[in-house]
Amino acid sequence: MDVCEVCGNTYDQSFEIHTRDGAKHTFDSFECAIHQLAPICEHCRCRVVGHGVQVDGHFFCCAHCSRQSSVGSEKIRDAVSTS
Repeated sequence: MDVCEVCGNTYDQSFEIHTRDGAKHTFDSFECAIHQLAPICEHCRCRVVGHGVQVDGHFFCCAHCSRQSSVGSEKIRDAVSTS
């Protein structure tokens, strides 16, 4: 049993997430994983659980938040790989 790095709970069904930079995280729930790892919308400050949108290096939960910010809406794109 591992300890969740967010809430400190010891849980027999905890899981690990390995990030691209080689970091390893242990959580007892997706809720804790989202709290720790999900990006934050630069406009409304909510956690971005879906794809979100990126504009000129800025990250938003949706096109509406991008348009409400000072970042130009004509450059909105899905936050997906271009390769």
